[in-house]
Amino acid sequence: MPSAPVSKVNRLTVRDDFNDLRAVVHYTKAAHRLGLWASERILIERFFPDQQAHLLEAGCGAGRVSVALAEAGYTRLHAFDFAEELLAQAQSLALEREAKITLFHADATRLTKCHVIRDTVFDGALFMFNGLMQIPLRRNRRRALRQLVAVCRPGAPLLFTTHDRDDSPAERALWRLEAARWAKGKQDPILREFGDRYYEEDGVGRTFMHLPVRAEILADLKATGWTHAFDAMRRQIAVESRAVRDFSDECRFWVAHRRG
Repeated sequence: MPSAPVSKVNRLTVRDDFNDLRAVVHYTKAAHRLGLWASERILIERFFPDQQAHLLEAGCGAGRVSVALAEAGYTRLHAFDFAEELLAQAQSLALEREAKITLFHADATRLTKCHVIRDTVFDGALFMFNGLMQIPLRRNRRRALRQLVAVCRPGAPLLFTTHDRDDSPAERALWRLEAARWAKGKQDPILREFGDRYYEEDGVGRTFMHLPVRAEILADLKATGWTHAFDAMRRQIAVESRAVRDFSDECRFWVAHRRG
């Protein structure tokens, strides 16, 4: 008998993976214990110096960044996530820490349909810990970038992170092998585009991630209404604690400004 067709990874796959108990526990522990990374703090202080600015965090997860921003003195914060279970943890943490944040459920690719922020214009946006890259399909990641443009004022900064599959000789060697698999049609059949990974980690569960090259992100920003302002690998910005390095791989930070 012919094998059943394989379901491709999609937005609902990603949502369900982040609602999985293992992921919820993993990210909730990080929200309670880590707070802002040193690199995040440096860039936030540089590009978001006004603590009265109206800021939006996309993909807030269990509240690690938004709650830390509130504790640092930022007073006008909105944050959302697509995974209901993670969002519930963010709400619990904000209540526990008495952090004033408007938390709401939303999909980054359909943000302007959310009634919570209707007619709201933000002074800046954040999409941390590779959240943008956990949206399957490049057209959907571009849609999310356009949605953030739609809710931000001209000149507003956007801070986000990605992996970089050109970052090291080991990464480049791995992706040459992966390119050969794709050329032969032997890649993981659930993947959608070259650069995708879908993997399982002990204690975390299944995770989808798209790993771009730098030129890909530059093109995406240009196509969606953003002007590139800054990018650098995390290690070039700060030396992170062992706890942060155990929690997260090396990544590239990006800052862009909303074109007027």
